[in-house]
Formats: sequence, structure tokens, C-alpha cells
Amino acid sequence: MGELSLTFEITSLVLLVLIIVADLLIVLKRPHVPSVKECVAWVSFYVSLALIFAGILFFVGDTHHVAVEFLTGWLTEYSLSVDNLFVFILIMSRFAVPRKYQQEVLMVGIIIALIARAIFILIGAVAIEHLSWIFYIFGIFLLYTAWTQAKGEDDEEDDGDSFIQRTVARVLPVHSEYDGNKLRTVVDGKKVFTPMLMVFVVIGLTDVMFAIDSIPAIFGITQNPFIVFTANLFALMGLRQLYFLLGGLVDRLVYLHYGIAAILAFIGVKLIIHAIHEAPLEWIPGFHVLEKIPEVNTFVSLGVIIGSMLIATVASLVLGPKTEDREITDDDHHRGASH
Repeated sequence: MGELSLTFEITSLVLLVLIIVADLLIVLKRPHVPSVKECVAWVSFYVSLALIFAGILFFVGDTHHVAVEFLTGWLTEYSLSVDNLFVFILIMSRFAVPRKYQQEVLMVGIIIALIARAIFILIGAVAIEHLSWIFYIFGIFLLYTAWTQAKGEDDEEDDGDSFIQRTVARVLPVHSEYDGNKLRTVVDGKKVFTPMLMVFVVIGLTDVMFAIDSIPAIFGITQNPFIVFTANLFALMGLRQLYFLLGGLVDRLVYLHYGIAAILAFIGVKLIIHAIHEAPLEWIPGFHVLEKIPEVNTFVSLGVIIGSMLIATVASLVLGPKTEDREITDDDHHRGASH
């Protein structure tokens, strides 16, 4: 793995944080629903920035491998972030967040996600350095996550969100109506919180759960904390604009969870193979046979990740239900419910 100078790492992080802060200030200064043209421009900017950063790593790193690790990690985290959009859409819909303020909510959610992931990255880096057997746990966890993704069952989500709402409502006075983008307002002479607080709480907890899934995945690509964090940083940059850009298209990506499940399962197996070499369980009879399994290189990982997302996306757009079909199904469902 190529080594990067501390000066380069600090300079890169400072510049990237400044870009995110500037993006946040734009949202706070002028809350609005971004146009398609604006979303395309921002998403293209952030994607181009990630590719430029990969190019810089290609020349700055001691080896070209660090650039490939970043690209692979970024694509992994980006694909998981796109999956997160499904949940963000559900949260926005459930709390009826005015579209004018959805950018602000998403930006706050992204900041919470960055903080959560930074904490998990530090914990993961320390654990990996001193406890090499933890790769077994990461691998098994990702295989389990892949299985739940493939099942595509989110029935428990409603109960979880309603539990959070009930808990917050018991502790704090929360009003049922928004007052712009304010967290607190005055109703009948009493200070109460607006539903915006509930949205931030649910988004924040959701981001923490996403971090638990995504951090083991990227540690399966690289163990360099700087590459892990910057890959997460670039994956989250532009996610706000991507939310508005995809819009109804997200609903058409019905097979996306299979692609993500394939990626998580692949990385899970990759981690277990890595653990076999790093922390061999010699007390298991015949374990030496497993040590002959070659480790999966980063170029193979990159191919699997790109291939999985392409296949899932194309299959969704070509074989998935069309918009008209879903509208008919929804209408039938509502008519059935009315009876």
C-alpha cells in the first residue's frame, strides 16, 4: 500500500471540509428546491472531484495501488449511499417535510453521517491494528447484512421509527406542524419543538446505522484510515443533490438491493479470506487447507462492484415495473383499502 505524506493528508481533509461547509452555507442562506440542471451540475462536480482526487493519489502515492483502493472504496460507499436514498425518501415522506427545506435536512444528515463514520473509522482502525481476528467478525457481519439486503424486508422499519417518535414525544413537547425550518416555535404561549426535530433525530439514528454497515465494507477494501475516510467523504458529497436528481427514478431501481447484497457478500467473503491469512485458526483441524486460498486483489474487487451495480441498475430499468404499472397497482391498492 502506498504511503501518503501527513502534509498531503491534512491539506486534502482541510480543503474537502471547506467545500462541505461552503455547500452547507449555500443551503442555509437560500433554502429552495434545486432544479434538475443545478443537481446535475453539483453531482457532476463532486464525481469529477472524486476522479481528480483519485488521479492525484495515482501520482502522489508510493504505488498506484492506493488510487485503485480509493476508487474501489468510493464506488462501494457511493453504491451504499444510493441505497440510503430509499430510506431518506421514506423519512421525508413520513414526516411530510416541505420540499423547500429538504436540502437543509439532508445536509444536516450528511454532517451527522460524517461524524458517525469518522468515529467508527477510528474505532475500526484501532481494532484492526491490535485485533486482526476482528476481520472474521466484519466478514460474517457483512454476509448477514447481504442476506437481509437480498431479502429486502423492511417491515420492522415502521415500528422502529414509531418507537423513536413515541420516545422523543414523551421526553419533549413536539408540535404537529412545521414553522419554516425552525426547531422550536411558540404555540398558545408555550415553547414547543417542531416536527423538524423528530426528522433530525430519525435521520441521525439512521446515519449511525448506515455507518455500522458501511465501515466494515470499506475496511474490506483498504485498511488505510485516510483512504477510508476520504472515500466516505466523497460518497456523501453530492448525495443531497442526487436525492433530488433521482427523484422517482429511485422507485424504479427495484433490483438495486440485489446488487448491493452481492457487493456486501463479496466483500464479506474477501474479509474472511483476509482473516484466514492474518489470524489463522490453527486449532481447527485442516485449517491449513484454507490458508491456500489466495487473497482477492483490489482490481478484482473494483470489477465486481462496478459489475454488480451495472447489472442491478440495467435489470431494474429494463425488467422492472414501469411507472404506469406502479400507478395502476397503487390505485388498485387504494381502491381495495377503501372497500
